[in-house]
Amino acid sequence: MGWTVPYLPTPPEIVRRMLKIARVGSVDVVCDLGCGDGYILIMAVKEFGADRAVGYEIREDLCRAALAEIERQGLQGRVRLVNGDLFDADLHEATVITLYLDESTNQRLKPKLERTTKVGTRIVSYAYKIKGWRAAKKIRRHGDTIYLYTVPESIN
Repeated sequence: MGWTVPYLPTPPEIVRRMLKIARVGSVDVVCDLGCGDGYILIMAVKEFGADRAVGYEIREDLCRAALAEIERQGLQGRVRLVNGDLFDADLHEATVITLYLDESTNQRLKPKLERTTKVGTRIVSYAYKIKGWRAAKKIRRHGDTIYLYTVPESIN
């Protein structure tokens, strides 16, 4: 088993803000690292019209539940789930990457993001910043913080 972060579902209003700040639209491929219940993936495709969404989740139980919901909503053609370690994620097609990880996981993930994302990729992190990067936007509301980074502008 790889690196795990406690599962905390992201509230729907936060998911909506994250996708809005990232300006998700019809040309985007959204990748959620540690996708849990798959809610971000589903909303990205259904509400924001993302072309596709891919989620990585190491916990088999969460992956099964998310997959069942994706199938229930008929989104199998546009939403893909990988039951695997987020550090092994294929990010080459991602135009938007969403994170709700802790600060140490963000730091451990940072070199991979710097190495494998393409210029212009938007990275949205809920609650935890990526140390050493400059956020293009930072939104605080009701005690919640969302950070938006754009590759390579974020990388000093």
